Amino acid sequence: MARPPAASPWRGKARSDSGGDSESRGLLLGLLGVAIFALTLPMTRLAVGTPEAPLMSGLFLAMGRAAVAGLLSAALLLWQRAPLPRRGDWWPLAVTALGVVFGFPLLTSIAMRYVGAVHAAVIIGLLPLATATAGALLHRQRPSAAFWACALLGSALVVVFAVLRSGQQGLSLHPADLLLMAAVACAAVGYAWGGRLAQHMRADAVICWALVLSLPVSLPLAWLAWPQAAVPAAAWGGFAYVAVFSMWLGFFAWYRGLALGGTVRVSQVQLAQPFMSMLFAVPLLGESLDAVSVAFGLAVLATVALGRRMPVRR
Repeated sequence: MARPPAASPWRGKARSDSGGDSESRGLLLGLLGVAIFALTLPMTRLAVGTPEAPLMSGLFLAMGRAAVAGLLSAALLLWQRAPLPRRGDWWPLAVTALGVVFGFPLLTSIAMRYVGAVHAAVIIGLLPLATATAGALLHRQRPSAAFWACALLGSALVVVFAVLRSGQQGLSLHPADLLLMAAVACAAVGYAWGGRLAQHMRADAVICWALVLSLPVSLPLAWLAWPQAAVPAAAWGGFAYVAVFSMWLGFFAWYRGLALGGTVRVSQVQLAQPFMSMLFAVPLLGESLDAVSVAFGLAVLATVALGRRMPVRR
């Protein structure tokens, strides 16, 4: 009598938790992912430079980070002897790749040369709301009106905070804002589809296969867009961070969190991202943390905690 095949280590672990414990772990893992993502915009700005002093092109940064992460993913998949995704998973993986491997990195890499990180935070601050919307539609969930009120309030607090922090920089509309809005849409769709895949695949397998699937495009484009002039070490440091952490390791925690806690709920921890960026800027860039920043950060966290108590029906 033939023995049943051994269970794959790359599948079947997303639903092992139950109830409130699963949701709590999902929120914590989502918060870990957001903490890793919090340095993405500053590091992107560091790598691409400014219009007056351009460094890496947006195309190279986006495709280069995807290529590096894709090669790391291929090595990990080979080391783990991971099975191929199921036939029905390839299309969702392609959609995930279009959103988080190509769309968001490329659009933000181009936009960040022309707008500052504070300005970009106004637009990117809408990402939690966009992700919750995409997750609700994809998973056919019906968040309560109270949940949406908390989500809208949290997003509004992030935008108002970014406006107040802009000081004399001004926040008039810039053509690059259209790129940032498109980036938000791409990320929201990629997060929602990736979170859905992570319900029956391991979270690290989801992003790894999406990156490997992208290699035939990302690797040649990265090679063609390689910087022709010398690039300072700091810019390469920014590139290394977005390639290894923002594009790869951060998604291990993020997709696992979405699978455990639900895309609609866990998406709201992204509201803390701008404030985490400021916390990191204190030791890294020597910036100070004022009372207004702390107050807004606590208010946003309160909306996340309150939203967690609001029902989300299927």
